[in-house]
Amino acid sequence: MFKEFKNFLLQTNALALAVGVIIGGAVGKVVSSLVADILMPLISLVIPGGNWRAAKIVLSTTTDAAGKTIENAITLGTFLGTVLDFVIIAAVVFLVTKSLLKPAPAAPAAPMKTCPECLESIPQAARRCRACGNPA
Repeated sequence: MFKEFKNFLLQTNALALAVGVIIGGAVGKVVSSLVADILMPLISLVIPGGNWRAAKIVLSTTTDAAGKTIENAITLGTFLGTVLDFVIIAAVVFLVTKSLLKPAPAAPAAPMKTCPECLESIPQAARRCRACGNPA
């Protein structure tokens, strides 16, 4: 059973997928920290009020029996922060993928020759011209 499981992992690339998920999670944490700890303090200097991730649109406010205020609000700042995190993570993944994955080289073109009768280009191994039918 262990051998079957090992074959499954190797044949279906499940192991590579698992490693990719783990590395992706780690990259996500690093980028989230970059955004929260380095970029956001700089952005907060420009935005009046500073803590824009706490921005919200209050829809209604109620008070419970203990006197605690309960707000029903759209947390717009949290959403915009998450979108910004996503955009930065996507850009980092794109740049890393682009730098690591190179396209396969194009296959060399088949050697060609020219038909002496009609001057059509035909493969080197051809015995007859496909355009005029003369022996090549």
